[in-house]
Amino acid sequence: MRKAKNIFANIDKVSILLYVLLILFGITNIYASQYNDDVSLIFNLSSRYGKQLLFICISFFIAFLILIIDWKFFYSLTYLFYGVIILLLISVLFKGGVTSGATSWFELGAFKFQPSEFAKFATALAVSRYYNNIHIKKISLLEKLKTYSIILLPFLLIILQNDLGTALVYAAFILVLYREGMSGNILIFGLIVGILFIMTLLIEKLLLTSLVGGVIILLFMFSQKKKKEIAALIGIFIISITFIFSVNYIFNDVLSAHHRTRINVLLGKEIDPQGAGYNLIQSKIAIGSGGLLGKGFLKGTQTRFDFVPEQSTDFIFCTIGEEWGFMGSLLFVVIFVGLLLRVIFLAERQRSNFSRIYGYSVATILFIHFVINIGMTIGLVPVIGIPLPFISYGGSSLVGFTILLFIFLNLDSYRLQILR
Repeated sequence: MRKAKNIFANIDKVSILLYVLLILFGITNIYASQYNDDVSLIFNLSSRYGKQLLFICISFFIAFLILIIDWKFFYSLTYLFYGVIILLLISVLFKGGVTSGATSWFELGAFKFQPSEFAKFATALAVSRYYNNIHIKKISLLEKLKTYSIILLPFLLIILQNDLGTALVYAAFILVLYREGMSGNILIFGLIVGILFIMTLLIEKLLLTSLVGGVIILLFMFSQKKKKEIAALIGIFIISITFIFSVNYIFNDVLSAHHRTRINVLLGKEIDPQGAGYNLIQSKIAIGSGGLLGKGFLKGTQTRFDFVPEQSTDFIFCTIGEEWGFMGSLLFVVIFVGLLLRVIFLAERQRSNFSRIYGYSVATILFIHFVINIGMTIGLVPVIGIPLPFISYGGSSLVGFTILLFIFLNLDSYRLQILR
């Protein structure tokens, strides 16, 4: 525990300011999305706006507690946090309620608790702790597998909950490990897998197989034709063809029906304006109708008349676009990107692997959420259900992101004392 006179010593004030600005941005737009002339929303816990005010108060209190706790508390109890979250992720599969097809919530009266939102900071702590005293380029294959298992275990449990959006966030840790020295080949491999998956859904398999074969032949022609290179090219071809012919199984038997429909709508293979495509169409209308300066606070017609479902949660950005326009959206993006850059700046100045890796985990998790959520509302990625950090309605997400960020601000404030 810090001494009373030093509670806010060395705390990064810029990050806190940006955090508060995002919170204010969020609650303002949640109010707009829920506004009704006939119902008072202020301090009304039956409304989402009233509940979000309560969640903000809880988040501020938790943030204050985190800042006054000694950094060793988080370091020492890292694996305990991780273990508890894993148990909760397992428990929710059997005891959780179903919301939007995902079994990821514990229902506590009028409120819900989503363990997967807290798994992000617990996993970030665990990965940071594991790599604190080692270098990724110098560890054995077994040690690497241990790291991957720390990331894959919550990922797989969340997949079992049918919550693909939250599971995809764990791709953030690939970027973190790459920053710490992991081979860039894994990033290239992931990109190729994604491209092949999409192309398989759009192109006939035989034609795609021929294209892959042509690329392999070109690579062979420009190679030094050593045995290892030839073996590698043959291996890549076999793996690629195997993956191409397994995409149908993954798409039809692994992904849920609503995920398949949303991907087909995004790729233009289906037109479903009254079903899976409805949210996206209405979101685009709302954002496009905002123009340069927006329609004004509480004057958005798409927002006021509930044309966009889930407008206070996953589609909160279209409220910003409609009522605040391009300039308001740009202001939000500047504030959010400013927070990301600030976290990266703070991560780079850390003297310990633990603090630096955790800082980059915070930045990449926020970045993945930011890109997918906004991409989802403007039609660049499938609608998979993922909140916009500090903006979307939701107690679990707001408290979870607050804990994620403020643990790092705590570690940063002790950076001169944390030497390893």
